[in-house]
Amino acid sequence: MTIDWWTLGIQTINVAILVWLLGRFFWRPVAAMIEQRRATAQGILTEAAAKRSQAAAALAEIERVRAGFAQEREAILAEAHETAERARAARLEEAANEAGSLNAAAKTAMEKEKAEAETVWAERASRLAVEIAKRLAARLNSQAVRGAFLDWLLKEIRRLPEPVRQAVVESGTVLEAISATPLDPADQERYRALIGEAFGAHPLIAFGTDPALIAGLELHGPHLVVNNSWRADLTQILADLSRGDRR
Repeated sequence: MTIDWWTLGIQTINVAILVWLLGRFFWRPVAAMIEQRRATAQGILTEAAAKRSQAAAALAEIERVRAGFAQEREAILAEAHETAERARAARLEEAANEAGSLNAAAKTAMEKEKAEAETVWAERASRLAVEIAKRLAARLNSQAVRGAFLDWLLKEIRRLPEPVRQAVVESGTVLEAISATPLDPADQERYRALIGEAFGAHPLIAFGTDPALIAGLELHGPHLVVNNSWRADLTQILADLSRGDRR
């Protein structure tokens, strides 16, 4: 076998030229284009990764906000429940207080009505008792009764302080001895003498009558009043009964 070195050399040169041409005009543009596309793809991947990270961060933020909403919702519900419970407790307390006030007011009104009724009945009973006593006393207007009231009047006069008795006598005023029924002249003179002895002098005494006394003998003057009658006693008894009923 014979090798044609010239043909081999020319073919080698052609191959070298072809390789140079391919490298010069084909492989470099293709490599640049591939590199450009690789860079573009890498940029797209990087951008996608960034967007994925942003999406993950946004999703995490959404989850955080959702969790915050859930917590806030729970807090709002808890606060609303607590507010409702406080309002319910306040309404119950207000209702209880109002019921207590109404009960106390009703009890006070009942006690007041009871006390007023008792006072009215006690006053009626007292007045009835006094009226009965008046009617009974009216039947006792005898000489003995008048004598007893005269003795009581003389005792009251003697109990007066000495300056009071002297002032009555020295003033020269007229004292009025009032009886339930008229006294005859003899009794008037006797009463005038006994009253003068009680004063230790002889004051001027006039006599009058007042059936409202029922029985008794009272002595009235400008600055002196000695109550000594059934009317005065019954009035005092009625006042004592009224005070006792109020207690």
